[in-house]
Amino acid sequence: MQQPKVYSFPNADQVAQALDKFLAQASAEAIKRHGKFSVAFSGGSLPATVAKYLKDNKSVDFGKWFVFFSDERCVEHTDAESNYKLVKDELLSHVPIPDNQVIRINEALVLDSKLAAEDYDLQMSKALGCDIVNQPPAFDCILLGIGPDGHTCSLFPGHPQVQEKSKWVTFIDDSPKPPASRITLTVPVLNQARNVVFVVTGGSKSDTVKLIVDGRDQTLPAAHVAPTEGSLYWFLDDATAKYLTVNKPAEFKL
Repeated sequence: MQQPKVYSFPNADQVAQALDKFLAQASAEAIKRHGKFSVAFSGGSLPATVAKYLKDNKSVDFGKWFVFFSDERCVEHTDAESNYKLVKDELLSHVPIPDNQVIRINEALVLDSKLAAEDYDLQMSKALGCDIVNQPPAFDCILLGIGPDGHTCSLFPGHPQVQEKSKWVTFIDDSPKPPASRITLTVPVLNQARNVVFVVTGGSKSDTVKLIVDGRDQTLPAAHVAPTEGSLYWFLDDATAKYLTVNKPAEFKL
């Protein structure tokens, strides 16, 4: 694994501007390389930050985007807890991504998280054209946040999903953060990606970010994210990056 690339900006608005530039370039490179851009979103504040400028970027060929979810709550698509609804409201409703290229949880299976995870794995593999046995699908970009406890996706400290090695999508029915039932990508999938991008702003998680970025504290699920051949990025505001001393923020340039 390469050292993470850490970028810090004065405020969340400048983080959003940088993400717009980064994703526009990552999209163009992926489309040139293999005709599409596969990207997975997490929930929380991330979709709003990512979409703030990106949704108006006319240089991006959104028609070739395939959108996935790094984790999802086992709820209907219209539920306020749905990560799909969040990303739809912030980005999908503003850009011309074909609906059949948005790979979401099967609403018919939300009452059975195990079946929902198995179904999402099949959907994901079909959409990404995975044909290598026992090798995780390779996303062009996975966008992640973290919780104060160091969780990412729906991989929580002390829960067995963090150690899952044979499944690409798994489920949890006892999430410490409601709703309890969710599906989530697993660590092998995160680490197969070409680009993994953590986005953290606001300053409240500065201690946790230091433990992950500087300390690689393996009790924290986000510290398990270490792309095998891809690149790991952290887009932070200055309040969040203030304690970093080992992996200090670098100048942002493409």
